[in-house]
Amino acid sequence: MLYIWRLGIIDCDVNPAVQPVSTMAPPTRTPRAAWIEGGLRALAAGGGPDAVRVETLAKSLGVTRGGFYGQFKDRGALLEAMLDTWERAATDEVQEQVERRGGDARAKVRRAGALTFSDELLPIDLAIRDWARHDAAVAARLRRVDNRRMEYLRELFGSFCADEEEVEGRAVLAFSLAIGYHFIAADPGARTRSDALELAVRELLA
Repeated sequence: MLYIWRLGIIDCDVNPAVQPVSTMAPPTRTPRAAWIEGGLRALAAGGGPDAVRVETLAKSLGVTRGGFYGQFKDRGALLEAMLDTWERAATDEVQEQVERRGGDARAKVRRAGALTFSDELLPIDLAIRDWARHDAAVAARLRRVDNRRMEYLRELFGSFCADEEEVEGRAVLAFSLAIGYHFIAADPGARTRSDALELAVRELLA
């Protein structure tokens, strides 16, 4: 994200009573998004919310702590902004990308899963799930996000499944596969993990 400073230019010949303003560019602030992205990286790295420290983030961004307080009231405000960013990315942005690319419902289920549990989003998602075990407010937000994901899955499966119970079963299985498969340590037999996952997806979309 780039911040563009707009400098005022005053013509003294038009209004000689007005003195020209300084054209010196103000000091560059570290964008708010950079702090949020840094916080999400720290969260996803495995340290949980305790790993999101202002001093550590400032050092990683090559700035002072003072720059942080020019963007956020306190650390709690940063954590809230991180959750807001994750929620938008995990719901609105995923659905917008899926719908923009089009295709039938089966293709959309595949794309939604690939985007939601991409290498970028999945570590954050898992870290927030762990965080939610110890924080009621985070748990409530996670429930809201998961409810929206399930609603979208029901809508997609419902477009080619007439039975409501089958729709619910497929939606639950699809979501469980996306979340739980990463925790399965068992070897996939003669196949690779990605091949085994593909077999499961084909069964869900049959």
